[in-house]
Amino acid sequence: MREIITIEVGQAGVQVGSACWELFCLQHGIQPDGKLSSQSSQKEQVDSFYSFFSETKEKNYVPRSLMFDLEPTILDQVQTGPLSQLFNPETFVSGKEDASSNYARGRYRLGKDIVEICLDRLRKLADQCSQLQGFIVFSSVAGGTGSGLGSLLLERISEDYQKSVKLNFPIYPSPETSSAIIEPYNYLLSTHKLLEHSNVSIVLDNEAVYEICKKKLEIQKPLYLNMNRLIAQVVSSLTMGLRFNGCLNGSLDELEPNLVPYPRFKFMISSQSPIFPASKKTDLEELSNLVSSTLEAYKPANIMVKCDSTKGSYITTTLNYIGDLVPKHTGPTVLALKYSGLIKFVDWYPTGFKCGITYEPPLVIPGGDIGQVPRAVSMISNSTSIDEVFIRNNAKFDIMYKKRAFLHWFVNEGLEEGEFLEARNNLADLHAEYEEALINTDTLEETVIA
Repeated sequence: MREIITIEVGQAGVQVGSACWELFCLQHGIQPDGKLSSQSSQKEQVDSFYSFFSETKEKNYVPRSLMFDLEPTILDQVQTGPLSQLFNPETFVSGKEDASSNYARGRYRLGKDIVEICLDRLRKLADQCSQLQGFIVFSSVAGGTGSGLGSLLLERISEDYQKSVKLNFPIYPSPETSSAIIEPYNYLLSTHKLLEHSNVSIVLDNEAVYEICKKKLEIQKPLYLNMNRLIAQVVSSLTMGLRFNGCLNGSLDELEPNLVPYPRFKFMISSQSPIFPASKKTDLEELSNLVSSTLEAYKPANIMVKCDSTKGSYITTTLNYIGDLVPKHTGPTVLALKYSGLIKFVDWYPTGFKCGITYEPPLVIPGGDIGQVPRAVSMISNSTSIDEVFIRNNAKFDIMYKKRAFLHWFVNEGLEEGEFLEARNNLADLHAEYEEALINTDTLEETVIA
């Protein structure tokens, strides 16, 4: 079994990661103390455990996970919460000071003091793996720890584990709400590093997930717990093929070749369907309709980052189906999607679709807000519409940087001002590349002939 290590950095990363482990345990029949439940068949499922769980001498299953934060509050909540007995104590590494939502403080001032401890824990965990497949990293590019320490860790992991896949779930600044004034600076510097060291980044933002919770799940005032459990459904769907039997399943290292046509086009949009509240009675036959569920996944209201997917062009897309399905069910569905007019592909990539099927039925947390469905689909796509996220945040950065507002807080923590210009130029180049990707090949041929 090819193992995967998850790394949760900062408050947002740890909270999203905890929601994922809560769901993983439910799916594998692992109790909060790490023991296998009586209903779970160890003989049938034991192989699937080892990609994300390791087995102790006491026959406990422990997550292959590491949680890092520069201050202990959030990690203390996990260690005293419902899953406190699940994790190895060495999973947690915390400092004593907060990064104050400052990238430079998280990377240079505080990060350099804790990064070696984090990497030492990572080496120990990696040494226990027989065939390490890669890393899944949860963090926020808006906060100080997630952006600063997160980028430093990713850089070092990229150096030490060059052949291992680095799959990131970065949480980006929301368009209309902000938890820190200097988010645009953190975003720019962190995205600059993601471009260099991540293989695939599935972009999320709190505002998009908040609206899905409010409109689809009918939660009047969604909490981070509601939002994180919804994100966990997408992460779970993406990794189901690595953890359970199915058809057309792939490994983590197949993501990049199927989704990334150019080295820098590594930022993805995602969605989950169907989504409906647990309190609402819905026709199960309607929920089992693959065509409607798949079409729903591509609607902008279901995308978990704020961008209008109808204004861009899709380059590649992956559909991960879960439940009682066979390949012949997906063929008509993909055909219906192609002719629906809902999505538009660039004309230079004719194939576009990749489908995966996992036979394990989808599960939701008992007593939660998400309704149980017999079948589900998650969508991960490379679309030029993601450039909207970069344009929006670049504009916010430009406004602040033009006035050199708050710049001294970064310089005083050890950041050289030239890093801002280097990062901004890098993002400007990325925007130009997305613009070029939208040009039709016919137009390019005419230009070359002329």
